Amino acid sequence: MKLNDSEKRDLINLINSGKYLPDYYRYLLFENPDQVELTWNGKSSEVTSLVLPFQIIEQVDEPRNEDTIYKQSSLIDFESGRQLKGWNNKLIWGDNKYIISSLKNGPMRDEIEKEGGLKLIYIDPPFDVGADFSMNLQIGENSYEKRPNILEQIAYRDTWGMGADSFLSMIYERLILMRDLLSEDGSIFIHCDDRLESSLKLIMDEIFGNQNYKNSITWKRTTSHNDANKFGRITDRILFYTKSEKFTFNKTYIPLSKEEVNKKYPLIEKNTGRRYASMNLSAAGPGEARDFGGRIINPPIGAHWRWSQDRINDALETGKIFFSKNGVPRYKQYADEHEEGSITQDLWTDCSALGSQTNERLNYPTQKPLTLAKRIIETASNENDLVADFFSGSGTFAEAAENLNRKWICTDLGKFAIHTTRKRMIGIQRNHKKMDKNWRAFEILNLGKYQREHYIYNYNNERDQLKYQQQKQKERDFEELIINAYHATSIDGFNAIHGKKGNSFVSIGPINQPLSRNHVEEVILECTRNNIVSVDILGFEYEMGLFPTIQEEARNKGLRLVYKQIPMEIFDKRAIAQNEVIFHDIAYIDFQVIKNGEYLSVELKDFAVFYNEENFNMKDKLKKSKSKVVVENGNIIEKKIDKEGILSEVYLTKTWSDWIDYWSVDFNYESKKEIIKIEKDNQIQDVWTGNFVFENEWQSFRTLKNEQRLELVSTEKRIDLKKTVVAVKVVDIFGNDTMEIIEVNM
Repeated sequence: MKLNDSEKRDLINLINSGKYLPDYYRYLLFENPDQVELTWNGKSSEVTSLVLPFQIIEQVDEPRNEDTIYKQSSLIDFESGRQLKGWNNKLIWGDNKYIISSLKNGPMRDEIEKEGGLKLIYIDPPFDVGADFSMNLQIGENSYEKRPNILEQIAYRDTWGMGADSFLSMIYERLILMRDLLSEDGSIFIHCDDRLESSLKLIMDEIFGNQNYKNSITWKRTTSHNDANKFGRITDRILFYTKSEKFTFNKTYIPLSKEEVNKKYPLIEKNTGRRYASMNLSAAGPGEARDFGGRIINPPIGAHWRWSQDRINDALETGKIFFSKNGVPRYKQYADEHEEGSITQDLWTDCSALGSQTNERLNYPTQKPLTLAKRIIETASNENDLVADFFSGSGTFAEAAENLNRKWICTDLGKFAIHTTRKRMIGIQRNHKKMDKNWRAFEILNLGKYQREHYIYNYNNERDQLKYQQQKQKERDFEELIINAYHATSIDGFNAIHGKKGNSFVSIGPINQPLSRNHVEEVILECTRNNIVSVDILGFEYEMGLFPTIQEEARNKGLRLVYKQIPMEIFDKRAIAQNEVIFHDIAYIDFQVIKNGEYLSVELKDFAVFYNEENFNMKDKLKKSKSKVVVENGNIIEKKIDKEGILSEVYLTKTWSDWIDYWSVDFNYESKKEIIKIEKDNQIQDVWTGNFVFENEWQSFRTLKNEQRLELVSTEKRIDLKKTVVAVKVVDIFGNDTMEIIEVNM
């Protein structure tokens, strides 16, 4: 230790007085004082090692398998519509910190390693502190602004609650997990802007090593941006690191512009209109005469033909060799076969941002162009490699990976993002099917069995005991807030039951996690032990695939469970004071199974939601001659105040089907058990959860191009069983899913 007597006295006095130590002492007290690193308020080396099971909610093998005229050679069996072998791509909903930890430390790691390991990670985290992640949903000819749900808002608060310090804490732990999950010959690309590039560069140097830094790529995302006091910011940065000296790097090329093509290939073939250049076949050096399709051609003195005879004959057969007026053989180099252009450098100006009329545009706020994802995937991976995007958003990376024949894992915290990607990938499957191309099945997964002690709070600056006390106090305050707004009375003595309202008990789910099957199972267990027959379960967001099997389990035990959605207004004190907080029911589905001999089809008859959003104090909020679209009692309504101050309403949702964005059918729901892998006694075991996987056999959904067209009757499916269970899943325009099942005797 390099401390003199004066420094030792100062250090002791600082410790005795409970004051923080200046950074000066850090470099005197600890080894490696010359190490360059980035520090910030809240930095911690603690990394989660939590392993949660992945629950398969849905599997999509073949889109709408009523059409069997195409035959795929390797993966999909068109008679059954099921993937025969190999890797299923993964679309995972949940917090990526827990997802990556579970991938790294859990049983799925073996599955990843069998595929050769994870070769590439691309992430585009929410790096813009001022970003607005709302999006416009199309409702007929009108639109509704969808705000992030409570889980997304809490995640954004945790990301930017303390500005850049919060973001760096969030990304630091995740980058360490990603490094450990990445294969030794893998690469990682991180999307950011110039405000965070320097900080992220130091973090990446610390985690991956400066020797593994390859590039800071500048992406020109737009042509202009007006800023009052500085140059317009029209570029983003993409940091490129590898895990070791061994990695994949394939050269890519920037395509030639139309002007460059015309200049390089000035001639036009009369019969086809194709552009070409006339190339000389000779080169310096001695040679001998060659036979071109029966004509004896003598090369110039001292020259020989550049190509082999076989290659020359191939060119002759395709009409690419012709003879000039002087009888000299020439070669046609067509523009459409040689447009690779120049080798890509670290300035990318050709991956244009998405314009308002671009075909691939989904109106998703953070959507990036396919050309950008395509270049990264082509550069850092090969066909059949496994690649991942842990902030996947609208699914651009997944689409590019599928088109380039890569296996993929994509995750997102937003349920709407998962749903957007699901529709997008089904569209890709349909397109591949039309072109008789291969595709892979993909699974939609949850992180299962969230425990209450895994609350997502920022503990980095507090000691363990203080953290625990603050967590419990936050839980109590949160529960009391909900109980009061629900007009219930708090009760003690239970783990998963928190209050009572009339003759029914009340259970409250967590604020910052999906209300999971584990929570409902705990409610059922406590009700069974205490002879409770009715419980209202309140949650902000429900785990995908939670219904309907858990309902059946409760009914079999004589228990009535009612599920309620906690509205966003719960955090508005005025709404609570004015008794305007409405807890609405979960959506309702009505469908009919139509039998035609051995065939079944499904007709969707009704769908009801009970949402209420942003509809309180509306007359006070609206200015004269202004309007606002709100959700009220399951309707989307445009409210307007005229010049005289009179409030009028126009219903934008005309019928129940306007609420449906997507619906799908599994004609034999109980055919595939949900099997999860768990580690027990140092061995990986397959365990049936008691649930089944929804196998998506038919679906209809809206897109930007066909938002008005939604089929309400499925095609027929032949059933070779005496009895089957038909499941219907509906996803509303907010991305929330509901499922119902019915048993059918054939």
